[in-house]
Amino acid sequence: MSDEFAYMSASRLRDGFETEAFLPTDVTTAALARIERLNPALNAFQVIDADGAARAAAAADGRWRTGAPLSPIDGLPMTIKDTVDAAGWPTRSGSRTTPETPAVADAPVVAQLREAGAVILGKTTTPEFGWKGMTDSPLAGITRNPWNTAHTPGGSSGGAAAALAAGIGVMAHGTDGGGSVRIPASYCGLYGLKPTFGRVPHYPQTSPFATLISSGPLARSMADLATLLMVMIRPDPRDWYALPADPTDYEAIVAEPPSSLAGMKIAVSYDLGGAVIQKDIRGAVAAAAAVLADLGAEVAEVGPIIAPLRERFERYWLAGFAHRMASIPEAERALMDSGLRALAEQGLKLGLSDYYAGAEARAALGSEMSVVHQHYDLLLTPTMPTSPPTVETVYHSADFDRFDKAVPFTLPFNLTGQPAASVPCGLCDKGLPIGLQIVGPRFAEATILKAAAAYEYAVPAPKFEFSDR
Repeated sequence: MSDEFAYMSASRLRDGFETEAFLPTDVTTAALARIERLNPALNAFQVIDADGAARAAAAADGRWRTGAPLSPIDGLPMTIKDTVDAAGWPTRSGSRTTPETPAVADAPVVAQLREAGAVILGKTTTPEFGWKGMTDSPLAGITRNPWNTAHTPGGSSGGAAAALAAGIGVMAHGTDGGGSVRIPASYCGLYGLKPTFGRVPHYPQTSPFATLISSGPLARSMADLATLLMVMIRPDPRDWYALPADPTDYEAIVAEPPSSLAGMKIAVSYDLGGAVIQKDIRGAVAAAAAVLADLGAEVAEVGPIIAPLRERFERYWLAGFAHRMASIPEAERALMDSGLRALAEQGLKLGLSDYYAGAEARAALGSEMSVVHQHYDLLLTPTMPTSPPTVETVYHSADFDRFDKAVPFTLPFNLTGQPAASVPCGLCDKGLPIGLQIVGPRFAEATILKAAAAYEYAVPAPKFEFSDR
């Protein structure tokens, strides 16, 4: 089957649908063939729904033929991360302790995609309960990075990013509770956004980290990211945390990126919270900051800004895992990821005071970042301090400590609820992608997208196409 559709943009595919040069069925058939051929090397899918995707594509064919598409994503193939409910499929969350019983209703983001006519190819892999910034699990095994299959695509939306970077689907859904959209976006050379907490509705809220988690889009361009974001932010009354409806036209913001960022004040921190980064990553981020300065922004280096995260939030993290494990019968805990279980057992020794101390520290961190944004519209950091580790690397070990090497730049903005994006900004010395993180104050997605689109226009993402040939 031809791979001509594999890396086409959403707008290019819509042009083809409108002229009937090809139809959603053609694109979906090619995507399913690509999954069959490439997924054995990547292991990016938990569920592949060829029959459901074919039916959705055929329905979209009819709408495009009559000139009545439901939305800009009608007929476009994409994926859902297996941490949210999709009616008819189980929600396994990478765990052998979860039931195989199919969900009876769609989570809000899935309902929104279906209502918009998206063709859902299936559900993508995740580490158990999304606990880490690599994607391997007792249920699904190891997911690999198409840039170099010896390396991880990151996590916890690793299956989503691996599939998308491999030319499977046009866009992808991910969730981000500590960097889980931005980390794989960085490692796989993609654009990813964690919106302001509450911007994308979510239900049911079953995680102990519910107030850290946001669904967000992954895409191969800012235009595609904005298109998916517009669908994902539609309100749903089931989410008690949901923000009011957002009228912003994000597609318009990125459609004509500004030729100048004059008047925008941008801070850059290479050592946020005391993080230590690779020399090549620092160089790439510094070059990206210089590009934004050339576009007219006022850019200033600001240093660490915040105190290290471990002392303030490690017990909060462990207590959450303990709460999650408490819901699993003791007889089934041997089925869990051994690393997650060990951390959860540490958490069982903690009390409520440890958890509430973390909640208080979140409020203090939010105030600290609010002060930063009194002076700066945006904050730039590396997305990740190091290049992607190999798949054999043990997460939260001396080789890849969580607080030092996985989330020092991403986690703060889950704790504060701020929006943050990762955009590709070059390749490291190993030839793997580097991500630039762009952070805004709460509700400032428009400012982030404006800067990200201007940067993309000036410095397009590195070209990459994955093939098993």
